[in-house]
Amino acid sequence: MHSYTKITLTTYIKQLRKYWKTSSLAGISVVAGSAANLVAPLYYKKFFDIITIADTGNDKADALIAIITTILILHGISWVFWRIAVFCASYFETNGTRDLASSCFSYIHKHSASFFNNTFIGSLVKKVNRFAGGFMELSGMFLWDFLPLIVEFSFVFFVLFSRQALFGYIVLVWFVCFIVINSIFVRFKNKYDIKQAELDSKGTAILADTITNHENVKLFNGFNREVAYHHQAATALSDMRRFRWNLDQYFESVQHILVILVEFLVFYYGIRFWQQGLMTAGDFVLFQSYLLLLFNRIYSLGHIMRRLFETMANAKEMAEIYDTPHGIVDRKKATVLLPKKGEVTFDRVGFNYHKTRRILKDFSLTIKGGQKIGLVGKSGAGKSTVVRLLLRTFDTTRGSITIDGQKLSHVTLESLHDTMSFVPQDPILFHRTLKENIRYGKPGATDKEVIEAAESAHCHEFIANLEEKYDTLVGERGVKLSGGERQRIAIARAILRNTPILILDEATSALDSESELLIQDALHTLMKGKTVIAIAHRLSTVMHMDRIIVMEEGEIIEDGSHKKLLRKKKGMYKKLWELQAGGFVE
Repeated sequence: MHSYTKITLTTYIKQLRKYWKTSSLAGISVVAGSAANLVAPLYYKKFFDIITIADTGNDKADALIAIITTILILHGISWVFWRIAVFCASYFETNGTRDLASSCFSYIHKHSASFFNNTFIGSLVKKVNRFAGGFMELSGMFLWDFLPLIVEFSFVFFVLFSRQALFGYIVLVWFVCFIVINSIFVRFKNKYDIKQAELDSKGTAILADTITNHENVKLFNGFNREVAYHHQAATALSDMRRFRWNLDQYFESVQHILVILVEFLVFYYGIRFWQQGLMTAGDFVLFQSYLLLLFNRIYSLGHIMRRLFETMANAKEMAEIYDTPHGIVDRKKATVLLPKKGEVTFDRVGFNYHKTRRILKDFSLTIKGGQKIGLVGKSGAGKSTVVRLLLRTFDTTRGSITIDGQKLSHVTLESLHDTMSFVPQDPILFHRTLKENIRYGKPGATDKEVIEAAESAHCHEFIANLEEKYDTLVGERGVKLSGGERQRIAIARAILRNTPILILDEATSALDSESELLIQDALHTLMKGKTVIAIAHRLSTVMHMDRIIVMEEGEIIEDGSHKKLLRKKKGMYKKLWELQAGGFVE
């Protein structure tokens, strides 16, 4: 069994075990309902055997009425059991699908930044939905198709062999041939099922990517290019679908020929046996009822087997993600980080991106508790990497990072992130209300605390002017707000979070001069008593920091206060300061 198939089936079986009571009751009800339906043709046999007798007396009529009554009771019993099965299935299938979707959601979110950097985010939604939906598909196939098939085959073969063995052998040979041919076909077709699922995910990813970048499409006149790009993916998918459908039609033609052949043999020998007095009219009705039942069931078996492989193919991509270990996880005996002073130490840290591109080499830095430092340097110097390693979105290649003497690799990720607040350069907000986005920093915060944080970040003013105020939806990624407004919301969130360590990635870069002065004042209040690490492209934002760390090619080349670094005649910081004159480092 392929590893991804094994992962998928193991995951689905675990879900069934969680709801073993309802799933077992559903299975028992299906067996009972199928059995009741199978017993009914035995009474049809009696009915036709009696009706062919020449006698027309009351006893005959009473016997026929009794048989019809029994048949109706059997169908009623079957109906009750099938309804029980349906209600049970609706419970465990819907809940199981929900649990799987939640499980996929959790597993994906626990992946490291490198996973998301190398994955089409839009396609993940499709993969999760297909994997979760596959549980309902597979459990439905087993419950409504395979289980009744097993019951019906067992019962029908017993009746055929006990009453007329030749019919049993004919159907058995036909069934074996059908299964062998079907198995060969679905295995051959499986690679195309997988290819279609991959093309489907690719098309979804392209659609999500181009919609996310809709503004670039318009501004760079890329509409026709994107249409062609999407059309190419859609055409590849439609071609594969058409190819698969044609394969199905070829196979169904072969399947139909087999059914006609068996039907002819049964009718031929049935007539011969009737002529010889070896079969009654009732026997003929009985065999024909069972054979029609088997033909329909086996004919649909081909569709079921193809659906089974299609479902497994659709689930394969999410199974691959399940098979991908999380890049950054808590070690087995990870402890809770207990911050004291907020002292951060980088000890001979090395980091290679994708194991080939060196970003940091023997990087050492100690930031005392409550100290404010600015990270300065040209693009690619390694400033963001230092912050990402501290946030542990990436792990170090060499060396270690500690907070108050506690190694980041030895503490839980949850407790680590509880000690920090991060304000990125380009904040991305949830498509939720302003209140929910600010409160994300402290889920249990009161409305009063949210408003106070917004006032400190100087975003209360523009929020108060909105029609829905704090209940205003910000749009996907916060697109309804300007860059400066989004940044102030992110700062309000950090203010509300109130952690001992604060990380700023040019938190005022998107603000106008007037707003920047207000935010600098808010940040000055926020930074009191905290360890602060601020990445700066605009040097004016870090000139009042306790220390400024100048980086180049992953190494520290200068370290000191603003005044101290300006006294270095040939220093990098002095050169950058003079070049930008309050502007940005390129």
